[in-house]
Amino acid sequence: MRTSHLISAQFLLFVAGMGMALSAHALPSDASQPIRLLADKATYSERTGVTSYSGNVIIEQGTLKITADNITLNLDDKRSINTALATGRPATMQQVVTQEKGLAKGQANKIDYNAVTGIITLTGNAKLTQAGASFSGNTIRYSLKLGDVEANAGGGRRVELVFPPSESNSQTGVRP
Repeated sequence: MRTSHLISAQFLLFVAGMGMALSAHALPSDASQPIRLLADKATYSERTGVTSYSGNVIIEQGTLKITADNITLNLDDKRSINTALATGRPATMQQVVTQEKGLAKGQANKIDYNAVTGIITLTGNAKLTQAGASFSGNTIRYSLKLGDVEANAGGGRRVELVFPPSESNSQTGVRP
């Protein structure tokens, strides 16, 4: 028996087609916004391009916000962020998907953000909520650009998905 489960893009499109909005497209303006970092302590290595932040760390870019106990950034030659690794109990992320769909929120022991691909990987007690639906598992990969979600359970556990009822399926009551 496989202990990990994959949620395919086709499944997500099927569910979204049923009125359960799960796919996300981050606001286009987020990528063009400046990145703001706050922390109690920061260190930077010119030689390696690695910057480490610790103590109440917050990173923001447009509507994207990541909070953690520690964040390590890897910079390219032009000093742009390639990757960010956040750890905490838990580390959190949030981003406005669209004005209509609102906020997507995630939390895990470790959050790995690839700024080049726009993929966030939540690892260890991972949870992602969006438009009333939630995904829980050991690892969740979430594409900020496309809205695709992949969840894996691991450790003999299973992925949990909770979907809100669609408004068209709600009932007003039962008459006696």
